Amino acid sequence: MIIAYRSNGESMMLPVDQQLQTLPDDVVWLDLAHPTREEDHYAQSLTGIEVPTREDLRDIEPSSRLYTEGRAHYMTASLLCHAETATPKLADIAFVLTDRHLVTVRYDEPKSFKLYAAALGRQSNGPCAPHVMLVKLMETISDRTAEILEKAEMKGEALLLAIFGDGNEPVKRRPPRFLENLLSSIGHHHRLISKARDSMASLSRLMTFLTSSPVVQSDAEAKAICLTVTHDLQTLSEHAAFISSNITFLLDASLGLINVEQNAIIKIFSIASVVLLPPTLVASIYGMNFRFMPELEWTWGYPAAIIMMIVSAVIPFFFFRWKGWL
Repeated sequence: MIIAYRSNGESMMLPVDQQLQTLPDDVVWLDLAHPTREEDHYAQSLTGIEVPTREDLRDIEPSSRLYTEGRAHYMTASLLCHAETATPKLADIAFVLTDRHLVTVRYDEPKSFKLYAAALGRQSNGPCAPHVMLVKLMETISDRTAEILEKAEMKGEALLLAIFGDGNEPVKRRPPRFLENLLSSIGHHHRLISKARDSMASLSRLMTFLTSSPVVQSDAEAKAICLTVTHDLQTLSEHAAFISSNITFLLDASLGLINVEQNAIIKIFSIASVVLLPPTLVASIYGMNFRFMPELEWTWGYPAAIIMMIVSAVIPFFFFRWKGWL
């Protein structure tokens, strides 16, 4: 699918079966979403530049993500997608900037693209150049990343309350396997933050490359926006590192509480074995088959043995309670 955006923010579809010979003069952005090979060739014929394919994005080396070829600047960044789902992932997005057009190639649906496209439809500040459109798209991506981190921080607070409670009342006994299930939530939380940090590192490199391009250097407003976005990404990276350290604390706390509960269970079994040891000793003594055992001839021998076993079990129990071990 090819969506063309005019300089005034209006959009239109460019179906392959109704191929245009040339693009309208006011089209500045071609967004290729899940393009087929035919759509790749169609975009190349319209813009006169080589458009990265799915194979190019998959096989591109980290050191070859940013380069200039002729009059086109090629940039590839990893954007976080599906952040609200259980399987967030990084999607490689290609940005190709020329004097006349901005071309984006993507095989996923980052929410920032939808947000920016909706904002373009509402703009009323006149024509927009390709490099300005790219810079503002990067600004939207940065804002979307900030939103993801804000929600992630709220999720971390919720996990913290689930582990320790709010402090106003004692933590109630947790259901079985509650903490084990909580570890899964912490793992998903860490996965989201990890991918967000990888995305921001990729975007920071792209912004450095874009800021140093001649077309941005010659535009004071675009350069100012680039510097602001770069600073925002640095701040967000620091904030993501802070959230990541909190996740480490949550993980350590959960594992510690699991150990506490396991130790409590082991303590119960240990105390039970100690409490039952004296009665077992008494029963073992009177279970021995000796011919001469005076207690066997007692009328109250059997009740006396039972009482001895009960007393020998009760005394260790209350002794442990007195020591505070129970």
